[in-house]
Amino acid sequence: MRNRRISRQLSAGSEPPAVARMSRRFVPEMPQVHRFHYIARSSEGGEPCTGGTSVAFEAGRAYQAVTYAASGRVLVAVKGSPEAVLPHAEFWQRGAERIPVDRAMRGENSPSPIYEGEDSVIAWMLDGPDAHYEVPLPAPGEPKRAILESFTKEHSAEYQAQALIDLAFRTRGKITDLSQIEKVIIHTSHHTHTVIGTGATDPQKFDPKASRETLDHSIMYIFAVALQDGRWHHIESYTPERASRPDTVRLWRSIETREDEEWTRRYHATDPGKKAFGGRVEILLKDGARIEDQLAVANAHPLGAKPFKRADYIRKFQTLTERIISPQESQRFLDAAQRLSDLQAADLHQLNIELPGETLAKGRPGIF
Repeated sequence: MRNRRISRQLSAGSEPPAVARMSRRFVPEMPQVHRFHYIARSSEGGEPCTGGTSVAFEAGRAYQAVTYAASGRVLVAVKGSPEAVLPHAEFWQRGAERIPVDRAMRGENSPSPIYEGEDSVIAWMLDGPDAHYEVPLPAPGEPKRAILESFTKEHSAEYQAQALIDLAFRTRGKITDLSQIEKVIIHTSHHTHTVIGTGATDPQKFDPKASRETLDHSIMYIFAVALQDGRWHHIESYTPERASRPDTVRLWRSIETREDEEWTRRYHATDPGKKAFGGRVEILLKDGARIEDQLAVANAHPLGAKPFKRADYIRKFQTLTERIISPQESQRFLDAAQRLSDLQAADLHQLNIELPGETLAKGRPGIF
């Protein structure tokens, strides 16, 4: 019954009750909440979202389609007049009501829930008609230096977690029994605290059933697993079985982050020698003992304990692809990539990787 009710509301272009309650309950102070009607109506003219009855959606898939549409539609709405934006936004001009449905049918999930946390879509985008956002771009002729300001990620997690993962590896040797940990406090930058820490006020960052994309943006989960395992793996560290271990959940929920002005200052430093992405950790044990340690940059950082070299990048590639491509294809690609400066235009196809058919998941049928 609930499925049919959601389907009728979507096909009629009306706002689902859950969405209406969400907008009032979670963001009452934001003056642009009325723009949430774009969630159910897919175009300025009110063309209804046909996500329910016409494709026999189950409620969970309908929800993903609605929030997928919302995450994009809010971006359009907040820019001002949709008429000024839509001619330049092919997605919304040509298929706003169909593409979210198609992708949800194929199993793709949306940014969900989009309303939770200090860094959510709503928090960023629905902050009033006078809001403005600055995106720095290089001036004509100015060198594009952003790539030179990026750093290697040794571990498959948000970059702000890299140094803290290495710090967890180093700290675990100082604790004989991890079950005796009472509380962990991570003092870090404003960005780390509000995006991947408890400052995000995102309950999913403590949820064992959260998606992998949420877990890799939860420093509480990441630090707990790194502390227990002493290793980090792009698949095994995120499995539902790993996330739901009772001892991990207990440790995970004992961790909190706190913003520290000095770490925030270092995070925003322009001097590469002072810029830091790490933090200081306090671990309080049940017997009253306290363990403290800090790490400014990850081991793989150019100023870290073990800066990444070519062999490390090759090892990382092999690790990430070992369950996907054959050893022969891996070596072929690596050989080509390391001869990049010698490749001619006709040779660039060698930089494509061929995947065995059996490793590709069979897609679900969609609209298109």
